[in-house]
Amino acid sequence: MSKEKKVQANENLKEVEHALTTAEMFFEKNAKIISIVFGAAVLVALLMLATHRFYTIPHENKAKEQIFAAEQYFEKDSFNLALNGDGNYPGVLDIIDGYGRTPAGNLARYYAGISFLHLGKYNDAISYLEDFKSDDLLLKPVATGAIGDAYAELGNKEKAAKFYAEAAALKANNFTTPIYLLKEGRMYEMMGNKEKALTVYQSIKDKYGDSNEGRLVEKYIARIEATK
Repeated sequence: MSKEKKVQANENLKEVEHALTTAEMFFEKNAKIISIVFGAAVLVALLMLATHRFYTIPHENKAKEQIFAAEQYFEKDSFNLALNGDGNYPGVLDIIDGYGRTPAGNLARYYAGISFLHLGKYNDAISYLEDFKSDDLLLKPVATGAIGDAYAELGNKEKAAKFYAEAAALKANNFTTPIYLLKEGRMYEMMGNKEKALTVYQSIKDKYGDSNEGRLVEKYIARIEATK
C-alpha cells in the first residue's frame, strides 16, 4: 500500500472511531431519556394492540349483531322501523349513535340516508349520505345518486345534476353509470340546457347502448333534435 493510501486509511479510521465515540457519549449521556422514550413507545404499541383486541373487535362484532334487525326492516321497505327500531331491536340511528366509528355504524348511515329519502325527509337524507364512506362498486354510486335524488326533490336541479354526474363517474360500470347519466341528462333538459342534455344522452348511446337506459335514450335524443 502506498504512503498516501496508508495516510488516507488512517484518517478514515480516525473518523470512524470519532463517530463511534460520539455516539457512545450521546447514548451514555441520554440513556435515561432514551429508555423512557423507548418504554413509552412499547407501552403505546401494547395499549393499541390491547384496545384493538379487547375493545375494537368486540365493539365491531356487537355492532354487526345490533344492525341485523334494522337491515331486515330496510329490505322490507319498513323505513321507520329501520330508522328507529321496534322496541326490541335498535334502529340504524341508535347504531350510529352507539357504534358510529365501526364499519356497521358507517353502513348504518347509508341505510339512514336512503330511509329518510323514501320518507320525504330530504335534508336528513343528504346529511347521512354525505357522511357515508365506501369504496364499494355499487353502494357508493347509489349513495351519491341518492343525494342527487334528494336535491331534485328539493327543487335544486343544479346540485341534483352535479351529484348525478358524480355518481355516474364513480366506479363506472354498465349498471349504475347509465342510470345516473340518464338522470343527469334529464336534469339538464329540465333546466333548459338542451345542448348539455344531448351530450349526456349521446354518451349513453355511444358507451352504454346495450343497457336499459341505452335502449331508451334514443327517444330523448330525438325529442331534443326535433326542437332544434
